[in-house]
Amino acid sequence: MSLYLTSSPKDCSKKGFHINKLNKKLLYTLSTLILSILSATFLIWLILHPSKPEFSLRDTSLYELSLSSPHLLNSTIQTTIVSKNPNDRVGIYYDQLRVYAAYKGQQITADSLLPPFYQGHQDSNLLSASLHGTGMPVAPSFGYEVGRDQTAGRLYLGLKLDGQLRWKVGTWVSGRYRFDVDCMAVIAIRPGDTSGLLSSVQGNQCSTTV
Repeated sequence: MSLYLTSSPKDCSKKGFHINKLNKKLLYTLSTLILSILSATFLIWLILHPSKPEFSLRDTSLYELSLSSPHLLNSTIQTTIVSKNPNDRVGIYYDQLRVYAAYKGQQITADSLLPPFYQGHQDSNLLSASLHGTGMPVAPSFGYEVGRDQTAGRLYLGLKLDGQLRWKVGTWVSGRYRFDVDCMAVIAIRPGDTSGLLSSVQGNQCSTTV
């Protein structure tokens, strides 16, 4: 008669107990490691929490703002925006930058793309853009609004900058964050004249959203 070797219920329960104990130990080790990494990352972020970049409008020149038809606008604008990194320990990478001008909530120039760049600790950069609009569609009330501002002697132009940024701490670089910058240029303008005008907005602070 042949004998078959089988494990008793007691042996199986012991084997299962050892497997569960090993799994629990492994799970505990992994949880501790992940928690330590997250805690270290949070601590570094808390200590080096970056301040958002600062932007100001240095100057803006309006060379053309004319209607080729009641609904189509031609415009030429030159602007310079100052970008500053206020952080002592955090660098900033800027990507996918674009600048355009707006008037009364309407975009009046095509997008002008700026090259990506890196900004070191406490560094400042000048961002210059030549903005053009040819046959830009505008609302029927556009001519009336411009005429009213001409009579008042001031034209309010919005300069918009947006793109993506990445924080750099040591060799670590964060993911991408979208940011938007809104600047206001006040153009001194004479009635009937919309060419060769320089705004007096040096040092005017812009609002920044990250």
